[in-house]
Amino acid sequence: MSSLSLSDFEKLSRISDAKVFLKSKLNSKKYESIIKGFNYETELLKLQAELVELQQWVAKNKKRICIIFEGRDAAGKGGAIRRFTEHLNPRSMRVVALTKPTESEMGQWYFRRYIKELPEPGELVFFDRSWYNRAVVDPVMGFCNDDQYEKFMLQVPEFEHMLYEDGVVIIKFWFSISKDEQLRRFNSRLANPLKQWKFSPVDKEGQKRWDLYTKYKDKMFEETHSTFSPWIIIKTNQKKKARLESIRYVLSQFNYDGKRLSKTSITPDKSVAVVYKNNLIK
Repeated sequence: MSSLSLSDFEKLSRISDAKVFLKSKLNSKKYESIIKGFNYETELLKLQAELVELQQWVAKNKKRICIIFEGRDAAGKGGAIRRFTEHLNPRSMRVVALTKPTESEMGQWYFRRYIKELPEPGELVFFDRSWYNRAVVDPVMGFCNDDQYEKFMLQVPEFEHMLYEDGVVIIKFWFSISKDEQLRRFNSRLANPLKQWKFSPVDKEGQKRWDLYTKYKDKMFEETHSTFSPWIIIKTNQKKKARLESIRYVLSQFNYDGKRLSKTSITPDKSVAVVYKNNLIK
């Protein structure tokens, strides 16, 4: 295979010509990988442009938008949040990723530390994990007792209903990953010196306690899914697809000025972004 020079590309005036050129120079597997990456980046930019329009509408109309990202470790929550926020104005957007509660916070009402982080009028807030730590991670890892867990599960629907009635829009994502894919991503982190910091003993326990996680996750869905605050399950084994479809879902929820200016679909793929359903919708 001959090398590709800058002058070769400078002679090409259309994307279609570039694709033909690359296909003639690369093996089919490498070519498909490059085209897939190109298509993803192109679509992501269009959706990010829509997010900029959405943010301007939120600021202009003093909306309060809270987007929660929950899911097992390595499901891609942080990466998705980075794509959401990459081109947004930081003056009217925040990412909240709280550390473990202080001794003082542990003696307070559980929701207090989160209330302080809720969006101001005209602001988008992205929660990289949220009050739902108490629904899954805490009981699985023994970070709360049974009484604390039960109290949370009783209070959270009312808490979210009060926010809804006060005009706060809550979008709740659960990033769903398979056990095998989670293990593959853990191993990839451990092999990369730049990503080893992401791996913790809690992550390792997550694999061991997979079934217990599933039990608490399912109970969380059943008891906290509602018409005013539904759970949206994002299938994340394909990380890039998950990012695009979660952005599409958010965009689809609002009638903002300049909607569809990027001329791309903002209708989420229902095989990737799935609204949780149960028999008793609360």
